[in-house]
Amino acid sequence: MFAARIPVLLLLLAAGLAVAGAGCRGRESGRVIKLAHGLDVTHSVHRGMVRLGELLAAKSSGRLRVEVYANGQLGSERECLELVQLGGLGMTKVSSSVLEGFAPEFKVFGLPYLFRDAAHRQAVFDGPLGREILAAPERKFLRGVCYYDAGSRSFYTKKPVRTPADLRGLKIRVQESPMAFALIRAFGASATPIAFGELYTALQQGVVDGAENNPPSFHLARHYEVCRFYTLNEHTSVPDVLVVGTDLWNRLTAEERRWLQEAAEESAVYQRGLWAESEAASLAAVQAAGVEVIRPDRAAFYTAAAALRESVRDDPVIGPLARRIGEVRP
Repeated sequence: MFAARIPVLLLLLAAGLAVAGAGCRGRESGRVIKLAHGLDVTHSVHRGMVRLGELLAAKSSGRLRVEVYANGQLGSERECLELVQLGGLGMTKVSSSVLEGFAPEFKVFGLPYLFRDAAHRQAVFDGPLGREILAAPERKFLRGVCYYDAGSRSFYTKKPVRTPADLRGLKIRVQESPMAFALIRAFGASATPIAFGELYTALQQGVVDGAENNPPSFHLARHYEVCRFYTLNEHTSVPDVLVVGTDLWNRLTAEERRWLQEAAEESAVYQRGLWAESEAASLAAVQAAGVEVIRPDRAAFYTAAAALRESVRDDPVIGPLARRIGEVRP
């Protein structure tokens, strides 16, 4: 069923990669795992994945290596996930929002103001609950390996947004995420799903009035050239997730799995160190380019999203997870 959504070109690519070794291509110098994602090569998450490759090569003495394909070369986030399911691609990096369609547990990260602060967020990702959620999509032939820090998401628009009321009637780009749709509706705006690689043109042509993302993505995608207002309301903290296909994972020996898991976790720590620097640098860069950075009363946005948080209280998956996250202490 899921393969029907993949363009023919990607299906042909998947078939070719699968013949070469289910996303892990053989070479004299060792096997090469193909890893695809949609971010720019200067992004801290891309640099974290490059570090993953270096660490894995060192741990395995060259027996396992990683080739990273950036900028959506092998498709959108959802297309890459489906290639990983097919066994045609070894690994990918996606926003946890995209994983909601594969494992409902990931919807919890889309709840507004779920985390008390960055320390609370990291304690969840690094702890047993975070690992439990990473394992949830195995029933769909996907396995989460680690979380990369993606900070907090805020609105950027063509007109200033200082209160939730200013969002009413605006068309806001969202990822293909039920929680993202619900959040935008809670603020009175209209949610429009658009692939990240197509968003610049959509903003330019007026298909949407704005979007929401973290500062590095806003900056590196050059969306600030179209949207001149960035409202730091920080409504969600949706992590990036490194995903491996179970087809590849099951082909690895226990030792190879340990190498990959250790390299991923160490690369996440490395990326986390880069993230704070990139957030500050990105905000400074967009301000220097003439963007007005608005620091609103976050309490107003918190209140506007209260009904959404309340609506999932009795959800059999999200409700218990949200309560357990609230109980985590750094």
